[in-house]
Amino acid sequence: MMSKVVTFGEIMLRLKPEGYLRFFQNDKMEATFGGGEANVAVSLANFGVDTVFVTKLPDNDIGEAAIRGLRYFGVDTSMITRGGDRIGIYFLEAGASQRASKVVYDRAGSSIATASAGDFSWDEIFSGAEWFHFTGITPALGGELPKICGQACREAKKQGLMVSCDLNFRKKLWTSQEAERVMGELMGYVDVCIANEEDAEKVFGIRAEGTDVTGGKLDHDGYVSVARQLRERFGFKYVAITLRTSISASDNKWAAMLSTESDVYFSKQYDVHIVDRVGGGDSFGAGLIYGLKSGMDNGTALEFAVAASCLKHSVEGDFNRVSTEEVMALVAGDGSGRVQR
Repeated sequence: MMSKVVTFGEIMLRLKPEGYLRFFQNDKMEATFGGGEANVAVSLANFGVDTVFVTKLPDNDIGEAAIRGLRYFGVDTSMITRGGDRIGIYFLEAGASQRASKVVYDRAGSSIATASAGDFSWDEIFSGAEWFHFTGITPALGGELPKICGQACREAKKQGLMVSCDLNFRKKLWTSQEAERVMGELMGYVDVCIANEEDAEKVFGIRAEGTDVTGGKLDHDGYVSVARQLRERFGFKYVAITLRTSISASDNKWAAMLSTESDVYFSKQYDVHIVDRVGGGDSFGAGLIYGLKSGMDNGTALEFAVAASCLKHSVEGDFNRVSTEEVMALVAGDGSGRVQR
C-alpha cells in the first residue's frame, strides 16, 4: 500500500429529492454524505490508497453517521475533531435536459466553519504522509479556516509532502476578490493545481481566450495559455484543467489537460450521459493524485483521472464507487457498457 494521503475539508449531509423531482415535489429526501475533500478521500481509498480525512464534526448522531459513512470505504477518520453545533447541509436538485441542477447550502455555523487553529495538530496528522490535498471551498467557509489552511500547507511543506489544491470557486460562499486574496497566499505551497474551465478566471482573472463555457465552446490553445500563466505566477509543478462541454444537464463531453514545465497533455474526450455529476471534479482530482503517486507517466495519469471521473458521472451520490480495475478498463478502451458476465 502506498504511503498515506491526507485530505482536509467539510463533509456535509446531502439531501436530494428522489430521481429528477424538484425540491419538495413530494415529501421524500434521500440523505447521504459528501463534500469535496471527503469525496477525494473515498475515491483514493477505493483505489487502495491509505487515506486520512480531517475535519471537525458535531459530537452527535449525525456526526457519527458521517464518520461511519467514511469508515465504510476504509477512510481513516482518527484525526477528525469532534465539537461545534452542527453538520453542514446541502440540498441538491438534479437537473435534466435543459433544466440545470441546483444546489442550496445550509452550512453557516457548521462545526468546521467555526473551527479554531488549535483543533488540528498538523505535525501529528502528517506523520507518515506523502501527499496533502485541499480545495478552495475550505478557506471559503471563513472564520479561521484561511489561517488553518495556511498552517496545514506550511507544515506539509516542512515535512516534504506534495500539496494539491482544487481551486473550486463557489460564488455562493465568497467573492472573486476574497478568493484571489486568500488563495493567492496559499498557492505558493501548492505543487499540483487543479481547476475547471472557469476557476482560473473567477479566482485569478486568468481567462481562456476563444472559450465560451455557456455556449459550449472550448479552445485548447486558450487553456494552454491559462496553465502557463498559472505556473509562471505560482511555480506549480503541474496544472490540470478539466474541460467540460455542457450540451445539456443530461449530456456532456468530458476531457482534461495536464501542463508541466516542459509538456502539455490532452486526454481523450468522453461523451457522458449523466446520472449524477456532483463530485465529478473531485473524482478527477483523486484519479490524478493516484496516477502521479503510483508512478504512472504524466499522460497515463491524466487518462486515468479523466476515466475515473467519466465513470463517476454514472454513479449516484457524491462518492465515486469504482475500482482501479474498472478505471483501467476504460482507459484501455472498454467503454461499451456491455454487461460483464
